[in-house]
Parts: sequence; C-alpha cells; structure tokens
Amino acid sequence: MTALQAFLLGIIQGLTEFLPVSSSGHLEIGHELLGVEGHNNLLFAVVVHGATVLSTLVVFRKDILSLLKGLFAFQWNEETRYVSYLLLSAIPVGVLGVLFKDQVEALFTGNLVFVGAMLLVTALLLSFTYFAKSREKKIGWLDALIIGVAQAMAVMPGISRSGSTIATGLLLGKKREDMARFSFLMVLIPILGANFLDIVGGEISAESSIGVLPLAVGFVAAFVSGLLACSWMIKIVKKGKLIYFAAYCLLIGLIAIFAG
Repeated sequence: MTALQAFLLGIIQGLTEFLPVSSSGHLEIGHELLGVEGHNNLLFAVVVHGATVLSTLVVFRKDILSLLKGLFAFQWNEETRYVSYLLLSAIPVGVLGVLFKDQVEALFTGNLVFVGAMLLVTALLLSFTYFAKSREKKIGWLDALIIGVAQAMAVMPGISRSGSTIATGLLLGKKREDMARFSFLMVLIPILGANFLDIVGGEISAESSIGVLPLAVGFVAAFVSGLLACSWMIKIVKKGKLIYFAAYCLLIGLIAIFAG
C-alpha cells in the first residue's frame, strides 16, 4: 500500500464512519478502484478505526468526561444509566462478532453487487426518517437494545452503522440530537473491544506489508476527516437532512451493482 492509497482510504474511512453512507461499503469500493492488494490488512483497519475513535473522543470530550464523572461516583445516577444503555447496545454486535466472526469476514470479498444491494438497504432506512416524527422520547432499555441490533446488522458492507442506528432511533421517536450523540458514543465500545481482541490475540503480529509512513498518513487522514464529518453530521441530524444521503446511497448502490 502506498502513502497516497493510505491517504485516500483514510479520508474515506474518516468521512464515511460518521456520515450515513457506510464506511465498510465505501472502503470495499475504494479498494477495488485503487487496486489495493491485500485489502483485508488488519493492521491498517485497526489504525484507521483508532483514528476515528480518537476523533469521536475529541468531539464528545465534554460528554464523555461528564459520563465518567457520574460513573465513578458509584451511584445509580443519570450518567450511570446512560453508560448502561451504551453497554447494552454493544451486546448484539459483540455476540455477532464473537460467534460469527468468520462468516462476517467472508462478506468482505470485494463483491460490488452485494455492497450495492446493502447500500440500497441503507438508502431505504434513511428514506424512512423523512416521515419520522420526533416525539422527544428519552432512550430507554428496550430502545438501547433495538438500536444495538441495528448496529449489529451494519457489520455487512454497505449498511451504514450511523445511518442504521440514527434511523432506528428516529423511527422509535427519539430526539434527533440525542440520537446523534448516542449513535456516535455507542460505537466506541465495540471498536475498542474488537481492536483490543485483535491485538491481544496476536492477529496483527505478522502484518508487515504496510510501512510506517502509509500507516501514519492513513491515521492522520482518517482522524482529520473524521473530526470534520462527526461535527458536520451532528448538525445534519438536527436539521433532518438525511434524505439527501438516502439519494446518494441509492445512486452509489446502483452504480456498484451495475459495475459489479
């Protein structure tokens, strides 16, 4: 992988991790267009995902510090309850990742037709939000679990994680701002958990096909673009502009299907 390829893939990861257009689907398309060999390189995936986690921590630093302060008060307060919702939402994708890891990884084969079809599913989900009416309901236990299932379904390349979780929350009648916050915070647990298991399990110890420079370039590109996309996406959700991303996913999905 060259530094230029790492730069482009880092930007794709950073932007599409937060925008509701599927980072996994766009990375699959990006790998095909750039002709990147060994695109299942786990080390690069861990690095760019770490960059987007860092961008999330920066954008939501005040919220995270507030949650940690409430959590370590060791009382059943609003912050502890919220963290519990986040943990509950991570269970479905955790179960899927542990029990069906090989089956999930088998989906990432550069099959553009499959990716395109899943992008159409994302477009459909985002379209539904156009008709959703916010009832200002707070997130509860059942909501957290349902949204967590939506996140688990987004392991398929082409289904947007942020798109599916935010759309599900809006369809459940949750406040737009609350759903943007919950959607971006809930991803921290599974990404950090998956990266930790990969490192501890030694699955990236043999990775040597990527040099230090491409990794550094990919990290910086993913972090900066992720920082911008995360802040931008919060404003987009508040204004209810997700229908435009539905049109985008529909277009890219159809192109991917016909190109495949």
